[in-house]
Amino acid sequence: MKDPKAMYALSYGLFVLTARRGEQDNGCIINTGIQVTSQPNRVLIAVNKSNFTHDMILETGAFNLSVLTEKADFSLFQRFGFQSGRDTDKFRGFDRVQRTENGLLAVTEGTSAWLSCKVASTVDLGTHTLFVADVTDGDVLSREPSATYAYYQANIKPKPAAAPAQPGKKRWVCTVCGYIYEGETLPADFICPICKHPASDFEPVAD
Repeated sequence: MKDPKAMYALSYGLFVLTARRGEQDNGCIINTGIQVTSQPNRVLIAVNKSNFTHDMILETGAFNLSVLTEKADFSLFQRFGFQSGRDTDKFRGFDRVQRTENGLLAVTEGTSAWLSCKVASTVDLGTHTLFVADVTDGDVLSREPSATYAYYQANIKPKPAAAPAQPGKKRWVCTVCGYIYEGETLPADFICPICKHPASDFEPVAD
């Protein structure tokens, strides 16, 4: 591809995907969620297999999707996107939720609606799993515009602080979370230690 940033021109929303297994709640940020049919009412989501929420959905067959808005604070993305549920309880100290009839949590701050879904089928996409699911319930929380990935990049994500570069070292910044990598070259298989995005989501820092 001549310029991987061509993919940024695609417009899509941002969501908090939540699941529950046993007594454990978890959630993560995803950017692939669309309605695919109205009768039956079905949605499609794609989830990275490295996410703990992915494993929970694969096992339980149920999830909630909370639609993030332009009013969502960056702290929501930090809580649900920049740490793993395998290591931390993402809902500890966070009470801006409601438990829906399917027993799962929905995020109620910085969101415009939630959907409860039951998985109907899955497709293995290699790094991701595609879940097609029946919508079993849902509610509208606000009329705020939905946050797109482009809006997040331009208005929600803080600009990375300009740290002094070490002499002779080049720098690359993660366009998702702002993490800066220093080194002569950025390895092709590099994964951001903060948000887990690949090297293709980094760009050189102009000094």
